[in-house]
Amino acid sequence: MAQFFVDSHCHLADPEFDSDRDEVIARAKAAGVWQLLLIGTGVDYAEIGAALRLAERTVGAYAAGGIHPHDAKQFLKSDLGELRKLADHKKFLALGEIGLDYHYDHSPRDAQREILIRQLALAQELRLPIVIHCREAWADLREIVREHWVGAAVGGILHCFTGSREDAFTFLDWGFMVSFAGNATFKNAEHLREIARQIPRERVLIETDSPYLAPAPYRGKRNEPAYVREILRVLAEARGEEEAALAERVTENFRQFFRL
Repeated sequence: MAQFFVDSHCHLADPEFDSDRDEVIARAKAAGVWQLLLIGTGVDYAEIGAALRLAERTVGAYAAGGIHPHDAKQFLKSDLGELRKLADHKKFLALGEIGLDYHYDHSPRDAQREILIRQLALAQELRLPIVIHCREAWADLREIVREHWVGAAVGGILHCFTGSREDAFTFLDWGFMVSFAGNATFKNAEHLREIARQIPRERVLIETDSPYLAPAPYRGKRNEPAYVREILRVLAEARGEEEAALAERVTENFRQFFRL
């Protein structure tokens, strides 16, 4: 019986794929990756539009878009009206990735927090789930989500999870899914694999975050959706589950979460 996989977070509209995007998608399908969530971010809305157009012409592909914390300072005077229009597309499934990034601080932290709060309000208005990016900002993220999101009842995903067990289970209590990326396969990431062991199987997702964070044994290369199988393999080993059973469960998690 063929195995089917999902890549719940990839940036295939990124210029990194301009030279061979169709071949990348073909390799994903050949590897059994039949459902993709294409993420659009950027300092304007062009990448979100590109992700939507790619989703339109790709079977099993959907899109999400939002203002990344890196770009928050660009949008302080925006009313987010263009994002609202893009979100009306039938293949637009979630607002994201949105969140906080205190590692790079490409935008001032006050701006990051303000844009996050405004997008949480927009997601509630549109009845859309959210996809959260968080790096070295978990305390502020918890405070903002507790005040501005908990109780919204439309769900969320912690993308490329890097937090602590406490972070994971706090957000699980708030109805979030936890998504693991290529960094969970790295030798020094036993803490992530330990957390992955403990997450209820109906709340686990996997992603590549392509073109970033290629899993072992592809570390250092451009990442792509076909490599999500390596992440699945490592998580299955960590959890003591059969790969086929976990692949089926994670794919069903994605479908149920987005009501596909």
